[in-house]
Amino acid sequence: MYAYSDFDTQFIAQRNAQFRSQVERRIDGSLTEDEFKPLRLMNGLYLQLHAYMLRVAIPYGTLNSGQMNKLADIADKWDKGYGHFTTRQNIQYNWPELRDVPDMLDALAEVDMHAIQTSGNTIRNVTADHFAGAAADEIADPRPIAELIRQWSTDHPEFQFLPRKFKVAVSGASHDRAVLKAHDIGLQIVEQDGARGYRVIVGGGLGRTPMIGKVLYDFVASEDLLPTLEAIVSVYNLLGRRDNKYKARIKITVHENGIEDIRARVDARYKLIRPQFTGVDQQMLSRIEADFALPEFVTKSLAAYETAYTNDPVFRAWADTNLSDHRAPGYAIVSISLKAHGATPGDATSHQMRVMADLAAEYGHNELRISHEQNVILPHVHRADLPALHARLKEAGLGTANIGLISDIIACPGMDYCALATARSIPIAQEIATRFDDLKLEHDVGPLKIKISGCINACGHHHVGHIGILGLDRAGVENYQITLGGDGTEDASIGERAGPGFSAEEIIPAIERLVMAYLDLRSERAETFLQTYRRLGLAPFKAALYPQAKADAA
Repeated sequence: MYAYSDFDTQFIAQRNAQFRSQVERRIDGSLTEDEFKPLRLMNGLYLQLHAYMLRVAIPYGTLNSGQMNKLADIADKWDKGYGHFTTRQNIQYNWPELRDVPDMLDALAEVDMHAIQTSGNTIRNVTADHFAGAAADEIADPRPIAELIRQWSTDHPEFQFLPRKFKVAVSGASHDRAVLKAHDIGLQIVEQDGARGYRVIVGGGLGRTPMIGKVLYDFVASEDLLPTLEAIVSVYNLLGRRDNKYKARIKITVHENGIEDIRARVDARYKLIRPQFTGVDQQMLSRIEADFALPEFVTKSLAAYETAYTNDPVFRAWADTNLSDHRAPGYAIVSISLKAHGATPGDATSHQMRVMADLAAEYGHNELRISHEQNVILPHVHRADLPALHARLKEAGLGTANIGLISDIIACPGMDYCALATARSIPIAQEIATRFDDLKLEHDVGPLKIKISGCINACGHHHVGHIGILGLDRAGVENYQITLGGDGTEDASIGERAGPGFSAEEIIPAIERLVMAYLDLRSERAETFLQTYRRLGLAPFKAALYPQAKADAA
């Protein structure tokens, strides 16, 4: 993985010293909160419902064991002993004291981490496929280009005050695990006539106006990618609306002007700036690629794995749901669920962080990933080591066998923490997971993605959930709308609103009716919820959700 250069280290140290001075001036009253706000946002510090919240960048979701251990140390020393992993592959600390934040940033710098551009109207933390470098269906590891984009965009002088925040995601695989079409820019590594390049998708996004991104270019050669990105962001910087923050994202710019007009403007801008890119970026990319060389994979006997799989039903259930195919024979990608039934999605205690760090060091070539689905990945584990690893995970409360199932719920922090939220998300996620654990139906239901947001900003990605739940305030009462048929993969779609919302007391029974209806409607056990929905449409699911309306119409 990428290691900081001397320049990186010096840059972060200077930036942290600058922010320490700003914090001191805020504490002694030299700066008002309004004056301090843009300064703290540039360093990932929010003022939330109950306290400050520090959002730490985990570029393209990649960590090593030392970095994960440092996150645990920070949780113990300056927070409440846990951290919250987010849908942007960041970690958030919800309870820091303002005076401690500079020390937290210095601690992060010790392990090549920071919080720069995790907030503000700038290019945010670049995300990537959480199976990058390991997935069996991958053309190329997307992390080197993601790292180059991170370096290009960090403190880029033209892009610090964009019309709104700007999100970039990268994938090198045929199956989209990075939700490319719901990002301002989605980049997919592709091959054409034997050459490697990028499909460029623009104008996707969720929030109050959800849109699926459009293909701007089917193929951009590697050496042309950075000038193409600069041209896109330049056009958006000039054309994006600043009169209305709700219409400021590039998805609105693309929608209002049309993809052909945007392409023409980007082409024109590209021609102007292309000569400035003399190949230095490609030299940098080559150096970065060397940092992401694959580990040396080994050959071991699979006897221990096969014995455990045959004789231990708990291990077999976990292996069936939490393992994915690896590019190397004998290896697996391990997804560690942070969604134990009844737990807060995405939360990990400092003890759990240290356990995962130790397991990565012992069995996983010292690599961890954070997924946008709020889980942790060990990308390179030999199957021979899986029984021992699974036993350690179970001891730490990390052995839940539910990846991709109904209790593997994405949920934003909601009104329990977030100043923007108008409804709670966490208790709804906890109750759904607990209910279906009680029913013992989870594995029978099979793949089903539920995503919950506590407000219209959609940090819980509810628009692309097979079942999406949007919590809103209705005259002082929490109300939950259901959308159906959303999807965040290469077949991305925005969910369809089912009808009137439900109260907090009604939403769990409503979800149960919906899932029971699916079990009756599916053509065979292998037909997933999403496939059934796409085959039959909204009507039979709506009838299950609103039985009284059906009775009244009879």
